[in-house]
Amino acid sequence: MSLEVLAVDDSRTMRDMLNLALSSAGFTAHLAEDGIHGLEVLKDLNPDVIITDINMPRMDGFGFIHAVRAEPKWSRIPILVLTTESAAELKAKARSAGATGWIVKPFDPAKLVKALQMVAG
Repeated sequence: MSLEVLAVDDSRTMRDMLNLALSSAGFTAHLAEDGIHGLEVLKDLNPDVIITDINMPRMDGFGFIHAVRAEPKWSRIPILVLTTESAAELKAKARSAGATGWIVKPFDPAKLVKALQMVAG
């Protein structure tokens, strides 16, 4: 299964790690450095899954998820939150914004790939 994935994270190191994990699994990775950039990149894409961080400048992950869910053509794309945060109230906030799942950093590449394959169905 070859997936197209949009990964949004303000950390260059994390984007590099995601790019490596995704491309090693045969996925096509599209990278963005914050929520606003993520929406710009998304305009020209129809990814199978979106991965987003929460804490980012300009537009955080919650704002990004809301913006994606507000657009009918993107409303069914699974969104995984990948963050250092693990508080239950943040997970609940992400779920209510429209996130599909939550992965805490640092991530295990094999588990990330499996999670992406599961949510992409």
